[in-house]
Amino acid sequence: DECQWKGPFYFIQGADPQFGLMKAWAVGDTENGDDEWGEEIKLAEQAVQAINNLNPKPKFFVLCGDLVHGMPGTRWRKEQEQDLKNVLKNTDQDIPLVFVSGNHDIGNTPTRETIDNYCKNWGDDYFSFWVGGVFFLVLNSQLHFDSSKCPELKQAQDLWLDEQLVVAEKQKCKHIIVFQHIPLFLRKPDEDHDYFNLEKSVRQEIMDKFHKAGIKAVFSGHYHRNAGGCYRGLEMVVSSAIGCQLGEDMHGLRVVIVTDDKVVHRYYSLNELSSQGIEKELLDLLAKQN
Repeated sequence: DECQWKGPFYFIQGADPQFGLMKAWAVGDTENGDDEWGEEIKLAEQAVQAINNLNPKPKFFVLCGDLVHGMPGTRWRKEQEQDLKNVLKNTDQDIPLVFVSGNHDIGNTPTRETIDNYCKNWGDDYFSFWVGGVFFLVLNSQLHFDSSKCPELKQAQDLWLDEQLVVAEKQKCKHIIVFQHIPLFLRKPDEDHDYFNLEKSVRQEIMDKFHKAGIKAVFSGHYHRNAGGCYRGLEMVVSSAIGCQLGEDMHGLRVVIVTDDKVVHRYYSLNELSSQGIEKELLDLLAKQN
């Protein structure tokens, strides 16, 4: 039933609640300084409350990675995860949660064990789903960043992705949208590789595959700032964090409206979304039934 287009809808994208980073960043110790996360709890609570108050309700709420700051096996990780789960439990039960794995969730160089642990806690590290005629793909971008300790898992995801794109083509979906933690690029498709994007040759291969498949947009986090750009009709959308900000942006969420012919989005600060909700211009797009 969800494979059929039924008219415009919207979802909410958030990224990097990353419980523990604000303290770690403030004290200049990102390895061990994450022993407090009260500030992030409040921000995540504000995000959940803002989403719950939206009318009409979003189809789902996707969190694009770095759920907590503690890397696999570090001291505060379990408590950070439990506290985040406690906050997210209050999300309206009619709004499904979608989780994307980030580098802090499975490690900068993931292993089969770190990925297995993530999956036990948060669900699969890659999967697909349909909403109202739109095909969504959730990817584990860490496998594209450094799969040296689990090359067979990267191979399995690559194979699966190719199969999914064949399915999408056969089903004649309205749009294909991708979620991953690490952006393909921040501003320009040919920018140099650094910590915040994917290595150039890997990126090019993925961009070409996505372009060929007609993918409309890729939504990610990781950068803790808003950014983005385009590659041959494929839009790369980088959303700032619910948690720690590394630039000039405010703690926030992105509202994404999917219409018959386009994907329109706007980043709101948590305060804006809490006090004013979604602006009329975007709501009007939702009201236009085909």
